[in-house]
This record gives sequence, C-alpha cells and structure tokens, in this order.
Amino acid sequence: MSTLRRQLPQLQSLVYFESAARHLNFTAAAEELGTTQPAVSHRVKRMEEDLGVPLFRRQHRGVALTDEGQRLYRTVRESLEALRLTTAEVRVREERPSLVLATDFGCAKFWLLPRIPALRAAIPGLQLRVITSQEEVDPRQVAVDFSIHFGGPGGDAERLFAETVVPVCSPALLRRHGPVRGAADLARLPLLHLQQVEPIRWMDWSEWFAAEAAGRPTEAARQAPHLLFNDYSMVVQAAVGGDGVALGWSPLVDELLDRGELAVAWGRPRRTARGYFLRSPRGAAAAGGIRARFRDWLLAECTAGVKADAARPAARAVQQALCA
Repeated sequence: MSTLRRQLPQLQSLVYFESAARHLNFTAAAEELGTTQPAVSHRVKRMEEDLGVPLFRRQHRGVALTDEGQRLYRTVRESLEALRLTTAEVRVREERPSLVLATDFGCAKFWLLPRIPALRAAIPGLQLRVITSQEEVDPRQVAVDFSIHFGGPGGDAERLFAETVVPVCSPALLRRHGPVRGAADLARLPLLHLQQVEPIRWMDWSEWFAAEAAGRPTEAARQAPHLLFNDYSMVVQAAVGGDGVALGWSPLVDELLDRGELAVAWGRPRRTARGYFLRSPRGAAAAGGIRARFRDWLLAECTAGVKADAARPAARAVQQALCA
C-alpha cells in the first residue's frame, strides 16, 4: 500500500489537474474548486516535478496541455468520472423516492433546469441526483436510473429530440458584422467550437459547412478565429457574450432565441438522424413506480417541446431580418 501511495499523485492534486486541464485556465479552475489560482498552480507544479515532465505549456493567455498532459488528462478524467459514479451508487439514499439521471452539461443547464419546477409538481418529493458528463453513460453498466445523451440511434434507446442545428450568435455581433448573406460570410466570423469526441456524436462546423455549401467555405472556416470548449454550456455563454457564432442545438437554445439573447446568424435549421436519446435499464418502464412516472413526464415534456418548436420558424425569420 505504501508503494502504491508513493507512485500515485494525491487525489486532490489529480482533481486540481483535471479542472485546470478541462478549463485550460488556472483561474477558472480555482473558481470552480473554491480555492486560489496560486494554489492550483502550486499543485500542478508539484505534480510536474513528481512526474518529471511538463503537463502544461504556459502561454501568453492561458495554458495548453503537452502531449504527456493530454494523455494523463484522459486517464484522470475517466478515472474521476468512474469514481464519482461509483460513489453515487454506494451512497445511502433517503427514503423519499429518488432517481439518478446522467446527462451532458448543455442538456442539464438549458433543458432540464428550467423544467425542475414542473418536475417537482408532477412528482412531489422526488429526490433527483443529476450527474453531468460529456461522456455517454450506459445505465445498464453504471448505477444510474436514466441516461440522456447525444449521439446516434442504437439498441433500445428512445429518441427524445432529433439533432436540429442552426448557427446562432448575439444580436449585437450580428449587427456589428452583418449582414450575413451566406455561408461564406459566416466563415469570416469568429466560430465557437464544441470539442468533438470519437466516434463523432454531433454536428461540428466542418460538417455544417460541407452540408450547407458543398464544402466550399470549409477552408476559410478552418482559418477563421475560433474558440474551442469541451462544455456546451460554455459555448452558448460565449455566443451570448458576443464572442462568436455557435452551432445552436434545438431545444437547448430555444429559450435564448425566444428571449432575444441569441439570434439566428444565417441559414435554416439542419436535421440529422442523431439527437438526444433516453436510455434506461431493461424493464424500467414496465416495472412501474417512480421510474415509469419520471419516464412518462420526460416524454410528455419532449413532445410538448416539439409541438411548440413548430411555431417558431416564422418568428425567428423576422428576428433574423431585424438583426441584419
């Protein structure tokens, strides 16, 4: 045991490293962890000294992972995620009805959180534990009751929403750089990217440009100023803040579009066979009880959202014209 302890960094150091690597910013990691930037920097430096290799390249603005840092980050991220999920599994639940739901950051923030009051009204006393991860979680292998994640169809997963994508940005950015009359104009604007995974599970800018303009502006888009995030909520936040154009997924950005915090930059929504899918342990719906009630509520909310979305295109076309 003592040998293993000497070979492994301290758990807290791994947590600090994972946050710094995910944000690529020591200050942002410190804010997330409730500590100071020097404390994060000190922990990372101690790890680098212990391992004998640099994990980050210090740049003028922020940091970037070295090859060794990338390799360690993947392992640490997966290990901490497994530890968190297992901890949730063994934690003693209260007697009130409880569920564990795994989903990604964007779905949790932009779709689920605004509907928590409706969920509480539909299932009074429900204890809902939400586990967020950009990695897909299979409830047949991990102790969660349901998983809502983005990807392609397969197995016994139920599709909640089809992938429907349109470029979005702040109205101020559109007024400043507009009018945008085509994909070539869009390619000249700063583009906001969500870090892709393998295998590819969602539309990225390369796919959008290839579909929209037969790939012609793709090279220009590749050379345009861009920001890359591994958390979709940060992509949307950057778009609202006027930092660039993002690919907006319905229904995640619907309310922001309705409130005028975002506007359609250009183009019509594009749909694919991918989307948000619901996965649950086999027999969950047939078993009745709290799982069946939650699934029924979830499907009803999704159906209502699809119907409401059908009324939006005309209003958004007017909004786009006003911002141009």
